[in-house]
Amino acid sequence: MLPRPAYLNRLETALRRSPVTALLGPRQCGKTTLARLLTSNQPAAAFFDLESLPDQRRLQNPELVLGGLSGLVVIDEIQIMPQLFSVLRVLVDRPENQARFLILGSASPALVRTASETLAGRVEFVELHGFDLAETGAESWQTLWLRGGFPRSFLADSDAESLAWRENFIRTFLERDLPQLGLRIPPAAMRRFWTMLAHYHGQTWNASELARSLGLSDKTVRSYLDILSGAFMVRQLQPWFENLGKRQVKAPKIYLQDSGLLHALLDIPDFQSLLGHPKCGASWEGFALEQVLRILRPSQAYFWATHSGAELDLLFFHHGKRYGVEFKFNEAPHLTRSMRIAVQELGLAHLWVIYPGRERYLIQSNITALPLTQVQHMV
Repeated sequence: MLPRPAYLNRLETALRRSPVTALLGPRQCGKTTLARLLTSNQPAAAFFDLESLPDQRRLQNPELVLGGLSGLVVIDEIQIMPQLFSVLRVLVDRPENQARFLILGSASPALVRTASETLAGRVEFVELHGFDLAETGAESWQTLWLRGGFPRSFLADSDAESLAWRENFIRTFLERDLPQLGLRIPPAAMRRFWTMLAHYHGQTWNASELARSLGLSDKTVRSYLDILSGAFMVRQLQPWFENLGKRQVKAPKIYLQDSGLLHALLDIPDFQSLLGHPKCGASWEGFALEQVLRILRPSQAYFWATHSGAELDLLFFHHGKRYGVEFKFNEAPHLTRSMRIAVQELGLAHLWVIYPGRERYLIQSNITALPLTQVQHMV
C-alpha cells in the first residue's frame, strides 16, 4: 500500500474541528486501510466494522456502547446500520461527550443525504478516491492511466491481473453493492448502460440518444446516471454559461472517474492496445482531468462550449481569477482558434494545455503547454 499523507492530514484536521468526520468513497478505494493508518498514529478507543457480525451485535444497544467511549471511535461501513446517524447526533450534543467519531461508508446519495440531514452542523465530509500522480509518482503515469487508481488494480503484478481485478470489481459492484445500497436494478441493464457511458466518455450528456439506444425512457437513464455519479463511478462536469451573446452548451459532460474501469468496459487489455484505440484521446482527457481536479482541488470546476464550436475542457477559479485547462494527447500542442476564443471570451488569467510530453513551454504569453507530470506547479 502506498502512503497517503495528504488524505491523512485532511482526516486529522477534520477530526480536530468536527465531532463527526465522514470518509466517503467507492468500495476498494482504501478507506479502511487509511483509517487503520490513522489509528496507528492516533490509537482508537474502538474500531467497529459493521460487515462483521460480532461488531453488529456489539452495537445492538448503540447509545449505551458508544456513549461510554472517549477518544477516536471508528465505525466502518456505516451504511449497513443507518440508524446509527441519529444515535451519533444525540451523543455529540451531550456536554460530557469526549469522543470523536470517524465514520466510513461506500458513497451513495442516500448515505450522504442521511448524514447531512441528521448530523447537520456536526459532520465534515472527506472524499477518498483512488491513487493519483502525487501518490504514485510522476514516472508511473502510464501505469496509472491504464490501470486506474484503485489500489489493488494499480499494484497488481501484471496488466492481466489488474484487468481481472477490475472485471471482478464491476461484476461485484453490479450484483452486490448496488442491492446493498437499496437499488433494485437488474445487473445486466446497468452493465449495458455503464458500457454505453464508456463509449460516450468525454461527450456532452444526451439522455434521449442513450435512452433510444438502450430502449429505456429518458427518466430511467437519468436515474441510472445519478446512481453511478453518487457512487463516484461517473463525474458530471457541469457547464459554465453566462450572457455572452452566444448559444452555449448547457448539458454536463460525462466522464468515468476511474480510467482503469473505463478501459475494462472498453475491453482494452494493455498500453499498446490503449494507444491504438479510437477512445484513446477521450480517455486521456478524462484521466488528465481527474488528476488536475484531485491534485489542485479547486472549489468550483466547469467546462465551457458554444454551439459554434469553441470550447474549453476545464474552467476553474483561484483567488478570484479564472483559469482554463485544455487536455491534448499530442506530442507538441499548438495554438488553436478555440483557445484564442476561450481566453478572450472568458477573460482567463492563464490557459494551460496539459499533454503527455516532458517539456514545459509557452505557446503564447498567457498560454502554456504543461506536461501532466508537472500539474502540481500550475498555480
